[in-house]
Amino acid sequence: MIAVQTQKLGIEGAYEFTPPVYGDVRGSFSSPFQEKAFTEELGKPLFPVRDISHNRSARGVLRGIHYTATPPGRAKYVYVPHGAVRDFLVDLRVGSPTFGRVGTTELSGDTCRALYIPIGVGHAFLSLRDDSIVVYVMSEGYTPANELAVSTTDPEVDLPLPDGVTPTRSDRDAAAPTLAQARERGLLPDYSACRDAEALLWP
Repeated sequence: MIAVQTQKLGIEGAYEFTPPVYGDVRGSFSSPFQEKAFTEELGKPLFPVRDISHNRSARGVLRGIHYTATPPGRAKYVYVPHGAVRDFLVDLRVGSPTFGRVGTTELSGDTCRALYIPIGVGHAFLSLRDDSIVVYVMSEGYTPANELAVSTTDPEVDLPLPDGVTPTRSDRDAAAPTLAQARERGLLPDYSACRDAEALLWP
């Protein structure tokens, strides 16, 4: 069997997993999460799962940059079983060695690539095809008051969006503060608090 390819990303604590995809005349089969690969890379199993959600997006939809107030924070394991997205991770953890850094990956049903997103790292994506589905496996349930966002159009963040695309955003995302505004308002998570919250996932 072909091994899952794993890669440590440029944002501290974030990882990419690319499993083999088996195709024939019927279609294809893949396993976007394999515990052995995850444990070998991170030295521990996947966090206890509290919530599994997904969204479906038309081409040109831009969602994010979303994160969860810490505590409690939410760690995420994300993959795309259908369609394709340009995925963005943004380190929002004040005090992190990679604070403010942006990571870009293409996730699609063709590759079944998946990402582990640590607590405090913001997530966004641009849908590249109609009916793209993004699946989220999460360490905490959804509490609306804890869900926060930073603007996807903030020049300081500078998401590498494709030329010629006019993204479709929600009213909430369009009204999100810039990175500097979120920091001034005390809305960004502290790196140490995020690490402490993650430690509680594996008692």
